[in-house]
Amino acid sequence: MTIGTRRGAGAIGAMLLGLASGTVPGTAAAQDVTIVLPEQPGNLEPCRSIRSDIGRIINMNITETLTDINVENGEVEPHLATEWEQVDDLTWHFKLREGIEFQDGAPFNAEAVANSINRLMNRNITCDSRSKFGDVTLTPSAVDELTVAIKSEIPMPHMPTLMGTVQIVSPNMTFDAEVHEPVGTGPYVPETIDSEHVVLTRDPDYWGEAPAVERATFVWRTDSAIRAAMVSTGEADLTPAIAVQDATNPDTDFAYLNSETTRMRLDMQMPPLDDVRVREALNIAIDWDAMGEALFGPDVLRANQMVPPGNCGFNEAIKPWTYDPERAAQLIEEAKADGVPVETPLTIIARGGFFPNSGESVEAMQGMWSEIGLNVEIQQLEASAWVQYLDKPFPEGRNPTLFQQQHDNSTGDAGFTVPVMYTSEGQYSTVANPELDALILKAMTTSGEERCELFGQAFAKVHDEIIADVPMYHMIGYVRVGDRIDYKPDLKTNSEVRLSEISFAE
Repeated sequence: MTIGTRRGAGAIGAMLLGLASGTVPGTAAAQDVTIVLPEQPGNLEPCRSIRSDIGRIINMNITETLTDINVENGEVEPHLATEWEQVDDLTWHFKLREGIEFQDGAPFNAEAVANSINRLMNRNITCDSRSKFGDVTLTPSAVDELTVAIKSEIPMPHMPTLMGTVQIVSPNMTFDAEVHEPVGTGPYVPETIDSEHVVLTRDPDYWGEAPAVERATFVWRTDSAIRAAMVSTGEADLTPAIAVQDATNPDTDFAYLNSETTRMRLDMQMPPLDDVRVREALNIAIDWDAMGEALFGPDVLRANQMVPPGNCGFNEAIKPWTYDPERAAQLIEEAKADGVPVETPLTIIARGGFFPNSGESVEAMQGMWSEIGLNVEIQQLEASAWVQYLDKPFPEGRNPTLFQQQHDNSTGDAGFTVPVMYTSEGQYSTVANPELDALILKAMTTSGEERCELFGQAFAKVHDEIIADVPMYHMIGYVRVGDRIDYKPDLKTNSEVRLSEISFAE
C-alpha cells in the first residue's frame, strides 16, 4: 500500500446502500467547503478535544496550542510559543508570540495561558485532554507578560510535546463548566452551532496567514457509504473516515497510516474479568487475521500494544495473541470449575460511528466470544453516553464491561498513552498493580533510550502478565476528497482536520 496516495480498496462482500433524506447546508461559494463527519460532537469543549468528534472541528481551527508536532519527523515546532527552555528539573519556561488577541478581544498573554492550563487541571470539568498528563498536576504562572512558567510534580522531559495537546482558550470562557462555544486564537470563529451542523467562518483578524477556505460547514452522517456518496455527488467536499469497502475510487480516495490504535478495555476489577484465564480467553478467541482483512482491509496492522510502531516505548519483542478457540473454551471451563462466574453477562460498550466498521467488529467479536461459552451483549451508544464509561469514576451498577476504545498517539511518545491507561490512578485505567505503577513512574521521569526501554517493559507486563485489555489493530484510514479541493491526510487526520491545509484545485 502507498500511504498518503489515492488508492482504491475494492469491495468486500455485498452491502445494501440507501442514501438518507435531507439536505446539507450550502457548498455553493467558491471558497466554502462542506466536511461530513461520522458522528455528531457531544459538545465543542476544548479540554475534550483529543476526542475525534470534537477535535476534527476545533483543533487548530478555533483553538490553537503553544507547540505543534511535525508528523513527518516528530519534531516539536513553535506555534503560539516561539521558544522554550527547561530551567530546573520540574520547571519549563515558554516564550509567547507577540501581538495576538483571542477571538473575543482578550489579550493573549502568560496569564491567559496559565488560565487555560489551570482550566485543564480543574477536576470540576471532565477533561479528556488531561489524560495526556497521567496523574501529574501542572502549576502554571506568569513570569512576565509573554513568559509562562509550567511546573510539574515530577520531571517531565517531554513538556514541549505535551504543550502540543493543550488547547489555549480565552480567559473569558467559563472556568468551571464545559462549553459548546469555544473561544481561541485560531483562524476560524463559530458562525452556527446546532444539532444539524457547525459552521465556521474565517477570522479577518487572525494573527497568522489567512487560509484559503473562507467558510466551512461540518455535518455528520454515521453511514460510511452515504458519506462517500456525498463527496462523489458534490454534496460535500471531504469525509475523513470511510470504510475500506467504500474506498473504491482511485481518483478521490486516499489511504494513510493514522495514529489510532483500537482495543477492548477489560473491566478487570469485576468478575469474571478479574480472572486472568478469562482475559486470555477473550484475546485468543478472535480470528484476528480474518476479521482484520474483512473489515479494515489487507493493510491493517495487528496491535499488541497501544502505540503504533516507531513510538518511543513500542516493544518489538511482544508477540500478539494467536487465534486458538479450543484453548479459549478450555480456559473458560477451567475458570468455571474453580468457581469463577463465567456465565455473568458481559456488556460491550460500543460507540456508534466510532470508526469505519466499528459496529461490525464488535458484532463479530460478540459472536466469537459467545462460541467459547461467554454471555456477551452489545450496547451501541452515542458519544455523549459512551464517554461516561471512558473516565473514572465508571458508572455504578454496570455489568462487567468490554469497552470499545480508539486511542490516538501521534506524538511519538508512549508517555501520552501508558499512564492514563494502566496506572492505578489512570483516568481510563482498570488496572491496580503497584509494580507496574513504579515502572511507569520511572519511565515518565527519564528521557532518551532509557525512557523508551522502560515504557516497553511496561507494555510487556500489561500484555504478557496482566492481560489488561484486548488489543485490536493499528488502523489504516481512508479519506475521500472531492474534485474542488486539494487535501492530503496524515497521522493527525483522525484527531483534527486543519482547514488551513485545504486548498482549492486550479
